[in-house]
Amino acid sequence: MARYTGPSWKLSRRLGISLSGTGKELEKRPYAPGQHGPNQRKKISEYGLQLQEKQKLRHMFGVNERQFRRTFDAAGKINGILGENFMILLESRLDNLVYRLGLARTRRAARQLVNHGHITVDGGRVDIPSYRVKPGQTIAVREKSRNLVAVKEAVEVNNFVPDYLTFDADKLEGTFTRLPERSELPAEINEALIVEFYSR
Repeated sequence: MARYTGPSWKLSRRLGISLSGTGKELEKRPYAPGQHGPNQRKKISEYGLQLQEKQKLRHMFGVNERQFRRTFDAAGKINGILGENFMILLESRLDNLVYRLGLARTRRAARQLVNHGHITVDGGRVDIPSYRVKPGQTIAVREKSRNLVAVKEAVEVNNFVPDYLTFDADKLEGTFTRLPERSELPAEINEALIVEFYSR
């Protein structure tokens, strides 16, 4: 499937958030890219705000537009608050949970780990990054892939695992214990604007 392969730092500066999760992109130049970046006009329309919020979340999870919209429609069929359900579905993606467990340093790296067949769910190999993990399922690194340098380095530098996950660094496996609450999801996203965007 097509995915964004352009410069991620430039995109981070355009959207005003760190897409890699490290914050390095915005340290040196915390303004939009381009010749007029530092002194651009700040006035933005209501539609522009909604579009920007959608793009932030879409690029944060590295999902293309069709897949993003399909996930939004699936969230509409679940009881509860639409915006929250949508973010919970995105958070339940296998590539995202591999990143949250600290098995990869970025979501892009986590996606690659999954694509290359290094990850198992409940003992079975899964190579689909968008696979929706259910509470109670166990995510682990394949036996043959446990000596990967990238995985070892990521586990060493990771110092935070969300409360809805448990992780055993020795076995390189974690369990998705429950669905996350809104307070545990990205605070910089205003999901109400995304709901408004798609409700036009």
